[in-house]
Amino acid sequence: MIGALMLDIAATTLTQEDIELLRTPQVGGVILFARNIESPKQVRALTDHMRAIRADLLIAVDQEGGRVQRLRTGFTLLPAMGRFGELYSSDPAQAILLAEQCGWLMATEVLAVGIDFSFAPVLDINDISDVIGDRAFANNQADIIVLARAFMQGMQRAGMATTGKHFPGHGSVKADSHVAAAIDSRPYEAIFEKDMQSFIQLQPQLDALMPAHVIYDQVDPNPAGFSPFWIQNILRQQLKFDGVLFSDDLSMQAAGVAGGADARILAALNAGCDMGLVCNDRAAAQLALAAIENLDLPDQARLERMRGKIPSLQIGAQFDLGDAWQATKQRIEAFKESYSNH
Repeated sequence: MIGALMLDIAATTLTQEDIELLRTPQVGGVILFARNIESPKQVRALTDHMRAIRADLLIAVDQEGGRVQRLRTGFTLLPAMGRFGELYSSDPAQAILLAEQCGWLMATEVLAVGIDFSFAPVLDINDISDVIGDRAFANNQADIIVLARAFMQGMQRAGMATTGKHFPGHGSVKADSHVAAAIDSRPYEAIFEKDMQSFIQLQPQLDALMPAHVIYDQVDPNPAGFSPFWIQNILRQQLKFDGVLFSDDLSMQAAGVAGGADARILAALNAGCDMGLVCNDRAAAQLALAAIENLDLPDQARLERMRGKIPSLQIGAQFDLGDAWQATKQRIEAFKESYSNH
């Protein structure tokens, strides 16, 4: 059974404390960070160990490309998604092709080391945000929709579920919600027209969404991830979205409006999130776990959709994932290098 808390570990192997935590029913997932990564072989050994302890765990990572990719040593270094938007303006067909291949390549490598999914792609617009920037595909919804659809088709072709973030849009608020309160004071109509369309138009390709830790104060006083209005009224009822809802990291500064980690995870789950993330703070994760210990487990069928198609293979010192992988890797690396030389 899959629990409602996703947490992290400190090192490249499991401690006895980690093992005991992973056996707790309400722990449903683990997210890996750069500190957990030494090589593809080591990551596969780590994820195999996790599943030997708890076969039903969901294992995740942030492997967007550009600034945000935790798997680096031994893995393909991916371009920022904004590079596809830049190419799209001059060569749309090539940009779409490369975006699809990049999604496939990312997912193929992540699945090979036993990780179910990456929290990707970013569907925000590249506007004024201090934290989004070229993590977004483009500065307009039309291009984002085309390129993100291609990227997700690549992910799904490889056997990975997709997670769009950060609903209903983080790109049009300047503050970085990791380190500050983020408030967007536009009316609902402006958010709907400018930021939400990628999430709406791409809903058929989305297996999951991650709401933003942003307060849209003309719409609702709560951050979107703690808001029954955004989650229940808009996502579930109006848009009929039936995929998984993950909270953004509940350790982020902008989540502090809800209180401590115990109050934060209860706020997220009560608003309608399926799983809450508490990262980089073991004491907070334990506090959150204690708060939800007696709650019902989340919707199992929904969360099972995030289970990746992980191949049964032994990872050696270097990746060897076949001719298609090698050819695609070379194309994406050449594309990335072409922008590095500008």
